[in-house]
Amino acid sequence: MSDAARDGAYGSGPLLLGVRHHGPGSARAVREGLEAARPGVVLVEGPPEADPLVELAADPDMRPPVALLAHVVDEPGRSAFWPMAEFSPEWVAIRWALEHGVPVRFIDLPAAHTLAWDAEAPTPSGAGGGQGPEDDPRVDPLSVLAGTAGHDDPERWWEDVVEHRGAGPRDPFAPFAALAEAMAALRERYGAGGRPRDLVREAHMRLRVRAARREFGPAVAVVCGAWHVPALREGTTVTADRALLKGLPKVRADLTWVPWTHRRLARSSGYGAGIDSPGWYGHLFRASDRPVERWLTEVARLLRAEDRMVSAAHVIEAVRLAGALAAMRGRPLPGLSETTDAVRAVMCDGSDVPLALVHDRLVVGDLLGEVPRTAPAVPLQRDLAREQRRLRLKPEAPQRELELDLRKDTDAGRGRLLHRLRLLGVGWGEPVESRGSTGTFRETWRLRWEPELSVRVAEAGVWGTTVRAAATAKAEADALAARALADVTALAEHCLLAGLPAALPAVMRALADRAALDTDVGHLAHALPALVRSLRYGDVRGTDTGALAGVAAGLAERVFVGLPPACAALDPDAAWEMRGHVDAVHTAVGLLAETLAGSPAAGRGDLRGRWRAVLRTLATRDTVSGVVRGRAVRLLLDDGGLEPGEAARLMGLVLSPGTPPADAAAWIEGFAGGGGGMLLVHDERLLGLVDVWLTGVPADAFTDVLPLLRRTFAAYEPGVRRTLGELVRRGPGAGPARTARAAAVPGFAAEPDAARAAAVLPVLRLLLGPDPGGGTTTTDDHCPTGVCA
Repeated sequence: MSDAARDGAYGSGPLLLGVRHHGPGSARAVREGLEAARPGVVLVEGPPEADPLVELAADPDMRPPVALLAHVVDEPGRSAFWPMAEFSPEWVAIRWALEHGVPVRFIDLPAAHTLAWDAEAPTPSGAGGGQGPEDDPRVDPLSVLAGTAGHDDPERWWEDVVEHRGAGPRDPFAPFAALAEAMAALRERYGAGGRPRDLVREAHMRLRVRAARREFGPAVAVVCGAWHVPALREGTTVTADRALLKGLPKVRADLTWVPWTHRRLARSSGYGAGIDSPGWYGHLFRASDRPVERWLTEVARLLRAEDRMVSAAHVIEAVRLAGALAAMRGRPLPGLSETTDAVRAVMCDGSDVPLALVHDRLVVGDLLGEVPRTAPAVPLQRDLAREQRRLRLKPEAPQRELELDLRKDTDAGRGRLLHRLRLLGVGWGEPVESRGSTGTFRETWRLRWEPELSVRVAEAGVWGTTVRAAATAKAEADALAARALADVTALAEHCLLAGLPAALPAVMRALADRAALDTDVGHLAHALPALVRSLRYGDVRGTDTGALAGVAAGLAERVFVGLPPACAALDPDAAWEMRGHVDAVHTAVGLLAETLAGSPAAGRGDLRGRWRAVLRTLATRDTVSGVVRGRAVRLLLDDGGLEPGEAARLMGLVLSPGTPPADAAAWIEGFAGGGGGMLLVHDERLLGLVDVWLTGVPADAFTDVLPLLRRTFAAYEPGVRRTLGELVRRGPGAGPARTARAAAVPGFAAEPDAARAAAVLPVLRLLLGPDPGGGTTTTDDHCPTGVCA
């Protein structure tokens, strides 16, 4: 462009380059416009406090998408973001200016006012003509222009008129002039368009433009949303603009760069200026030629990685189909809708299931940006970055699962870091159930880094300058604020998982205080299992859990004393809940007895013996609900604390005609529920008692007990239910008759069948290999079938 044409670009004032935020066509046009106009300064829509951060955009370690993050110094949770992708016109303008040594200034309303301006704050005088947002609905300029042109899809219309503009000689400023003219018509029709704050923002922009022209001369280029262009051309006075800004609330704000993701640029994430397809727009910006062919090649690569049969012929046919669809629909080039239809028909066999994967991974995408280490950050953020590098745990936008073996130092450190962050409210990882081993040495996490976590880290900075110190301080504060005993025990468990021994004294004091004051046995029984689990963590993590031992033993003693009275006169729902507490305490006592063996707390006595005494009391007390009594009998039987004959006697008493059918059914639910099917399969004496009782239930009471019985027996595996049905059909019983009947059923004889057991020996030899001594496998007195060999 000649110097005369360049000077003419500023003839009527600053060069206003109105754009669509995150539009690749606008980004290319901005670059062409700046190359042609060669301004002396570039003004960009954004918070002026970010001016010192502009130079970081030239750092090689800065990779978009990124965002300017502003937060209140004293309240980091109040924050705002200004995202930019590589195809954002603002980012292109900043990078062009830095590459050509041209100053860059941000001209939007300062973040100090934006963060302080509450959403419910009244519109300043003169800013909205007396109408608030509720009286003037927000206008989407793109939708209005597309509708005026006869299109029902704004994104598709924008692609046709902007993204698919043909190459060749053209006026670089013509697109901006046409868009400005359209926006002027919209502003004349809709005014502020339901955005009264925009009038205040535009007043500040005009003041900044005037200041830039005084400092740098007339060659000023402004890159802003096209909606603001007509307002920046208004011939308002300085006094009028300053009047709009007078009296705005203000706070202290800090700004920095943070990584962003394509997913957070999408409109579906709730971002007001979002787009539907950031991944597709990024591709259009990067692909200088043959964008459709390159895009469909990427789709094919993705589908092949997911084990779908996609060949080069599929790509060729999809390109042809996309072009044919564009011609039929009168479009200059195939757009996203045409390529999507072609992918569905050619590569996905008409199915939307793989197409959803393409939309998620490519059309939207999980690209995560990076910022240089020199970017301003709170001390906690810097320490977190150091820990991430040390543990080789890089933040990533795609969701992934991480398996940790806590016996390894690096994995143990990763687990502690993730637990500490969860304690601080930074939900980078979520623990999930392991698919492999269920031992305490393994953890599985589901990780996904979201841009909002940067705000959570800033909020957590009030607790300390390092992740460890901040998590310790937060745990101590939570222990003081906790009101429920279960909350404190959960916190103790969390501290051990996170490796925070310095926080345990405060948590233990709070735990002892809450346990001493809490008289609800249900609360105590709910808290004990978590406390016992915490004691077990020292085995793998090397954590000193001695402080918990005395508290856990004392809590168990209180449960032993208070449980029998608490189980009396319960309604069905409360009885069912209490049964769960009994199961949990039973498991916890077993672990606690093993853990305390040899410790000072072991002097409290035989925990297992005392717990069995409690179960016997529950099993024989008539005032206790049937479901709890039945469960107590079952636990004693499984634990060896009750002979099978005695269990059968207790069952016979409960199932006698004098017991109401509903109470008997509740007892059976407690005894036989939760995996009790195999017990009935192998002890036909108990099955016979149930069968005799069930056949004797009166018809008018049967409908009352049926839901309980169905809940009990429906939980059994299909094979168990089938076996029970066969046993009942031939008539279960006891004594000699049972032995005779059992002998006729394979697998249920009184003695082991040596011949049938020996039939598996060839398979075992094949699996286990030859005898290490070189001999042959033989039987002996200790293993009559030879299986032990």
